[in-house]
Amino acid sequence: MTPTPMRIVHCVRAPVGGILRHVRDLATAQAAAGHDVGLICDSITGSAFDLQQLEELKPHLSLGVERFPMKRQLTIQDLSATWALYKHIRDLKPDILHGHGAKGGAYARLIGTVLRLRGKKTARVYCPHGGSLHYDPHRLEGRIYHTIERFLRPLTDGLIFVSDYENAAYESKVGRPRALTRIVYNGLTPAEFNKVEPRADAADFLYIGMLRDLKGPDLFIEALYNIRLKTGKAPQAVIVGEGPDAERYKTMVDKLDLSGSVRFEGPMRAREAFEMARTVVVPSRAEAMPYIILETVAAERPLIATRVGGVPEIFGRYANRLIEPGHIGKLTIAMEEALANPKAQEAHAKELRSCLAETFSVELMSDRITTLYQELHGLKPIDGQALGTKTLGNDIAGAPTAFARTGNR
Repeated sequence: MTPTPMRIVHCVRAPVGGILRHVRDLATAQAAAGHDVGLICDSITGSAFDLQQLEELKPHLSLGVERFPMKRQLTIQDLSATWALYKHIRDLKPDILHGHGAKGGAYARLIGTVLRLRGKKTARVYCPHGGSLHYDPHRLEGRIYHTIERFLRPLTDGLIFVSDYENAAYESKVGRPRALTRIVYNGLTPAEFNKVEPRADAADFLYIGMLRDLKGPDLFIEALYNIRLKTGKAPQAVIVGEGPDAERYKTMVDKLDLSGSVRFEGPMRAREAFEMARTVVVPSRAEAMPYIILETVAAERPLIATRVGGVPEIFGRYANRLIEPGHIGKLTIAMEEALANPKAQEAHAKELRSCLAETFSVELMSDRITTLYQELHGLKPIDGQALGTKTLGNDIAGAPTAFARTGNR
C-alpha cells in the first residue's frame, strides 16, 4: 500500500551551506516519493552558487520555490515578513510545515499555529540544525534565543535533531521536548562514497566551508603561520567558500605574509574541492552534524577535525583522533603531523571510511523524517507490512514502512 501523499512546505531563512544541502536533498527525495513539496527561503541571502542550486531544485517541487526577505537578527521587520509568509503558506494548504534553523523554525511554528487556529490540520515540525543551540546560555543573546525556544516549545508537533549532541543541547538549554521526536543523521548519496584522488599539483591543506569565525578559518590561517615560523616555509593551502568574514580573512593572510602560500576560491561542490589538496581541515568551534565531515570521510580524504557537536558520532571508535576546538597549538601539531607522515593520513582516511555507518544516507534520512510526518497525521504501520524494526521513540534506526491513516490530529 502506498503511503498517503502529503503537501509539505519547508521554511529556511538562509539558503546556504549545509542547511541548504539538507533541505535540498530532503525535498527532492520527498517529491520523488510522490509528495507535493515546496520551499520558502530568504531573498537577500545566497551567492550565485547557492542560487544555482535553488534553480536546479525548482523543477522538482510542485509547490514551488519562493523567496521573501528574512533578516537574521530579530527586528521589527519580522512582523511584515511573517504576514507575507503567512499569506503565501496559507494558500499552499500544507499538511506539514517544516522549519529549519532558528528563524525558519520560528516562522513555521507561529504560522502553523495560526493555520491550526483557523481549523487546518497543519503539523508544525522543527529542526534546529545547531542554530540558536550554539549560543551560550549564560550570555544575553543566548538567554534571549533560548527563551524564545521555550516559548515555541508548546507550538511544536515534531522535533528532528541531526545528532545526539543536538538533542542533548536542546534538553539542557531549552528543556525536554514535548513533541514527537526523532534523531535523524544527515545523509549522502551513493555516488559520494566513491574515493576522490587529489590532483598532481594539489596543495597541502584545504579549508572548505562558511567564512565565519564559528567555523574556524582564522584558526586555520594562524596554524599555517605557526608552521612557517617553525620551519621557515608555509604549507600551500586553499580556502574554499564564502561568508561574512571573507575580507577579514584575506586581510589576515596579507598581514601574516601568507599570500604566496594561501589562495582563496569561491564556493564549489565539495568533491571538486577535495581534488585541490591532500588534507582537509575542519577547525570548527561549533557544529551540529556537518556535511563537510561526512563528505570528506566518504570521499576517503585525510581529515583533521575538532571534537564539536555530532562530529564524534561520525568518527565512532576513532573519535580520539579529534582535536580540541579553539586550541591553535593542537591544530598546528595535527597539521604538522599530516605534513610529516602523509601515508599515515591516507591509512587513517581508509579506516574512517570503512566504519562510516549506513545510517548516513539520503534515503534513510528522508524515510525517517517522512515517517515522523505520517505519524503526526494519524498514520500507523499496516499489520504485516512494516519493513523497519523501529518506528517510535527517539531512535535513529529504521527502514521504509507502509502506513495507513487512522485519524487526524
